[in-house]
Amino acid sequence: MGLDEVRADWTRLGAAEPLWAVCVDPAKRGGGWDDDEFLASGRGEIDAALARLADLGLRPGSGRALDFGCGAGRLSNALAAHFDAVVGVDISPTMLAEARRLDRSGGRIEFRLSDRADLAGLADDSFDLVYTDLVLQHLPPPLAEGYLREFTRVVRPGGAMVIGVPDRERPTFKGLVFRYAPWPLIRLAQRVLLGYPAPMRMHPLPARRLAAVLAEGGARVVAADEYWGGDHWRHLRHFVAVPGEAR
Repeated sequence: MGLDEVRADWTRLGAAEPLWAVCVDPAKRGGGWDDDEFLASGRGEIDAALARLADLGLRPGSGRALDFGCGAGRLSNALAAHFDAVVGVDISPTMLAEARRLDRSGGRIEFRLSDRADLAGLADDSFDLVYTDLVLQHLPPPLAEGYLREFTRVVRPGGAMVIGVPDRERPTFKGLVFRYAPWPLIRLAQRVLLGYPAPMRMHPLPARRLAAVLAEGGARVVAADEYWGGDHWRHLRHFVAVPGEAR
């Protein structure tokens, strides 16, 4: 699986059910998400995450934030309430079209298409906060780790990161299916039995490995909080410090 396959799947998801694909809730299939409700869920997540950063003594500047894997802009809009400018990056042009439709920031969010396995279009030390949630698991692990290294490059000294990703499968029936069943079988089940417009491939990123990759760039995981994961995955939200003085 490479970046082209990921892009193709998420372009189909963005064309068919963009809000549901971002926030997968069985009750919201078929256009069940209301726009305002969808954006409000993002505000709740971002407000809580920034409060947690402050509790941990991490207070990045309020200049620029990066929303990696921004999808339909749920978190980008929420970040725009706290930062002067937000850049939302996504692999799917259909998701970005929906994000632009939902932009309530008054022009302070720039949505960019990512068509590379890096963030070469973003300058070194250019963001106070890098935020990504439930995105990296959809990428092959080598690609996900490459983006982690890019995060350490684009975040400013004294900045911070918040990275939400599954650490491992849960020891449940569904978790064990994801761990041991071959991907073609899971893909078929998602398309035929569950009716997904396109499959959502999943890869856990163990906490130790994530911390080790970030440490290569001098970043340090301060806390890793368990949060929503259903009965498939153990999700962790990593709060990451970047050495230096915040600007």
